[in-house]
Order: sequence, then C-alpha cells, then structure tokens
Amino acid sequence: MDKASAASIELLQVTKSYVLDEVQVTALSGISLKIEPRSIVSIVGRSGSGKSTLLNILGGLDRPTAGEVLVDGQGLQRKSSDELARYRREMIGFIFQSFYLIPHHTALENVTLALALANVGHFARRDRARELLKLVGLEKRMTHRPSQLSGGERQRVAIARALANDPKVLLADEPTGNLDSKTAEEILELIVKTSTDLGRTVVLVTHERDHARRYTKRMIELADGRVVADGPTDVVPVATAVSPPAAGGAS
Repeated sequence: MDKASAASIELLQVTKSYVLDEVQVTALSGISLKIEPRSIVSIVGRSGSGKSTLLNILGGLDRPTAGEVLVDGQGLQRKSSDELARYRREMIGFIFQSFYLIPHHTALENVTLALALANVGHFARRDRARELLKLVGLEKRMTHRPSQLSGGERQRVAIARALANDPKVLLADEPTGNLDSKTAEEILELIVKTSTDLGRTVVLVTHERDHARRYTKRMIELADGRVVADGPTDVVPVATAVSPPAAGGAS
C-alpha cells in the first residue's frame, strides 16, 4: 500500500440539532477541538452524549447545523452531496460495530469490492485485497464467507476494507462492541498497530474507558453534546506486533 499522509481535524463551534416528534433536540452544542495528524484519539461518553453524531459529521455522513468542520484543511459544511461522497471515498475509512460485510461474498471479494469503489484498476484489485488481508492476519482465510469467520475475523476483514481507499483518517465507531474481551483487545491492538505503521489519524468512539486509556493517547469526553473533558491518557498506545489468528480461531 502507498502510505497516505495523515490529516488534521478541526471543529469550530459545531452544533447539530434535529427535530424528533416535533421537539428540537441538540445532539452537539458548540464543540470546538483540534486533532493533529497521526493522532490516535478516543471519544467517550454515555449513550446519547453525541459520540456517533460527531463521528458521522467527521465522516461526511451528516452535516452540522452550525459551525465549521475542517479535515486536512477542507471545509465540509459547504460541500455538495457529490463532493461529500468523493471526500468519503478518498479521505475516510470507516470501521463499525456491525461489520456490514456482504454475506455471500468471500473475505477477498468484500475487500475487492471496496477497491472497485475506490477506482482501483481491475487487475490491481485482487493483489491489493490480498495484501490488505495479509496485513490484518487473514492470509489463510481469504476464501471464507462471513458466516465461516469468527467475529474477530469479520472485524479484521472490515479493517482491511476500511484501508482499501488508502484513507488519511480512520473513524471507528464502537468497533469491539460485538466482540468478547480477548478478541476486542486483539482488534484494538491491530487498529493501533496498523494505523501507527501507516501513519493514519484515528478517531475511536468507545464506551469502554479502559480501552480509551490503554489504546489511545488522548481521550475526549462528551456529555449532553458538549466536551466536558479533554486530555492525554498518559499511556503509550499498544503498538506491538499482532499475531495472526489461528485458522478458525476466535480472533
């Protein structure tokens, strides 16, 4: 893979409101923060605090009601729908709690499809997909469909897919929410190791404060749509080599 330069992220007085059952709800209220390139940052907070809304805005899946969002110097709020689609395609890699793999496709085909959407040439897709799956430790599981993979293996496929467009920013929304504790640690170690090696900026949403403290350098806490705490975790994220899972294993 080519090594993409990481992106900075800046939010200036970002607010997001919407109407629910004729009542105006404010999901984010005047959030300002800056994330440096190659940072590994966690967003924590209770359910409904605004974590996923913030991630959706950073990923160009939603627009702020007010304020400015700058990613790698690009202002998102004035982009057209087509421009936001291009931004997501070229700049952002998404990792979700639910893996969103195509069930009748193999691991290799799931990643190859993402490469097709990233406009990678036909003959280069399979080689690149194999490289990505090898990167996440699945070189022996490429021909397996999601139903034949463990939860951890499916998330590894999802990570490979997120890297398909060679993104500058990885956005991970509760990526270990459906995994047991041991597998969750392996997946977080993989995200940190891969992102560190490739020089990506990472924003990780999690409700697990222990994960935030152990795997990220900075923790931002939200409550009622506002930043209530923001500071270093004083822990160097785990970035040791990650052993590939055994064939058919739980990871």
